[in-house]
Amino acid sequence: MRGIPPFGTVSATAAPRSGDRRRGYGEQHHSSSEQQRSYGEQRWGFGRSRWRTGTSVPLRVIAAGLLALGAVTACGDGADRSGDSRVVATSLAPSSSSGVPDLDAGQDLVHGLDAPWGLAFLPDGSALVAERDTGRILRVVPGTAAEPVYAVPEVAAAGEGGLLGLAVSPNYAEDRYVYAYFTAADENRIVRFRLGEPPTVIFSGIAAASIHDGGRIAFGPDGMLYVGTGDASRPALSQDPSSPNGKILRLTPDGDPAPGNPTPGSPVYSLGHRNVQGLAWDSAGRLFAAEFGRNRADEINLIEPGRNYGWPEVEGVGGGDRFVDPLVTWDTSEASPSGVAIAGDILYVAALRGERLWTVPLRDGALGTPTARLADRLGRLRTVAVAPDGALWLTTSNTDGRGDVRAGDDRIVRFPAR
Repeated sequence: MRGIPPFGTVSATAAPRSGDRRRGYGEQHHSSSEQQRSYGEQRWGFGRSRWRTGTSVPLRVIAAGLLALGAVTACGDGADRSGDSRVVATSLAPSSSSGVPDLDAGQDLVHGLDAPWGLAFLPDGSALVAERDTGRILRVVPGTAAEPVYAVPEVAAAGEGGLLGLAVSPNYAEDRYVYAYFTAADENRIVRFRLGEPPTVIFSGIAAASIHDGGRIAFGPDGMLYVGTGDASRPALSQDPSSPNGKILRLTPDGDPAPGNPTPGSPVYSLGHRNVQGLAWDSAGRLFAAEFGRNRADEINLIEPGRNYGWPEVEGVGGGDRFVDPLVTWDTSEASPSGVAIAGDILYVAALRGERLWTVPLRDGALGTPTARLADRLGRLRTVAVAPDGALWLTTSNTDGRGDVRAGDDRIVRFPAR
C-alpha cells in the first residue's frame, strides 16, 4: 500500500436523499457473476500491428453519417427533445481563468442532447461534445445552438457502449486532430481524425461489453494520450498485463505505447481497475482517476505508474503492500463517479447514481473530505470539465436509459469562475 500523505483515505458520507428514483442501479453495480454481452478478441499483445491498425474509414461513410444527423436523435421517451439541441443562454456571465467556479450561478447552455458523454475544448473556447447513442459530435459555442460537425462511423451503441470519450490534440492549431474512444461491433477502439475527414484507427483490441467499457481519454501534461478502460464484465482481465482492459493506458499521439511506460513496449500505465471513466491532473502533474466499485465502494485514486489498484481482488480499501488503496471512497449509492476535473485546489466529481457533484479539496496530492453539491437538482451527471475561461461545464446523463428524463434533457450547464 502506498504511503498516504496528510488527509489520508476519506470515506464520504452524503446528505440523505429525498428518495432514490432509479429504476435499477448505478452504472457499475453488477455482480461479476452476471452474464453480460462481451466481445473482443483477447489474444491481444504488445507490439503487434493487430491492435494498432492504422486503417481509415471511407469518406463516403462519414458523408452518409452526416446526412443522417438530423434523423438519428429521434426518441420515444416522451421528453421535450426535438432531435436538435437548443440554445438556452444567449448572454453569459463573465468568468475568470484564475477564479473559482461558482456552483450557485449555473446557466444552461444547451438543451436536447442525446446521452452526452465526451467533452473536449477547442483552442477558441468552443467545445466538442459526443453523443453516446447517436455517434454524433456537436460543436457548442456558448450563446449559439449546438452544431453537428461529425458522425463517427461504425459506432455500435448498446448498454454502456457507444461513442464515449473525446480528446483534442494539444497541437490542434497545427495538426487539427480530434480523438474519440468508441464501441464498435466487436471491440472498443480509439480513432483520430480531422473534422470533415475519415478517421484512422490508432488503437484497437479493447474488449467491449454491455457494461464496463471505460472510455475516458485525455492528454496529459506530458503530451501523451491517457486512456481509461473497463474490465468488460470479465474481472480477470484487470490483472492480466497482456490485456488492455481494466487499465489506464498511456499512448503516444499516434497510438503507440508511450516511451517511459513501466514496461517497455507496453501501453499499460496502471492495472487492477474495474471501470475508469474520469481522469484529471493537478497543477503538479499528478493524475487522479475515478473508479466504479461493484457493491461496496466507489473510488478516487492517485495513479502511479506500474502500480496495481486491486480489482478484482480488492474493492475499496484493502490494506497491505500489494495493492494501492484509494484516497477517497463512497458508498456506491452516493456516487457512481464518471467524469472528474480539477480547478485550482478542488477536484470535481460528476456522480451518476448519486445525482450530485462532489467537490473534494486537494492538498499536495492528498484529498480532503468530499462535499456534495447540486444534489438531486440535475439528475445523473456524466462529465465535468474546466473551460479555457475557467468556467466549469457539467453534462447531465438522464437520457442514457437509467435516468428520469426531465424537460430539456440532456443539457450542459456552465458555472462561471469568479
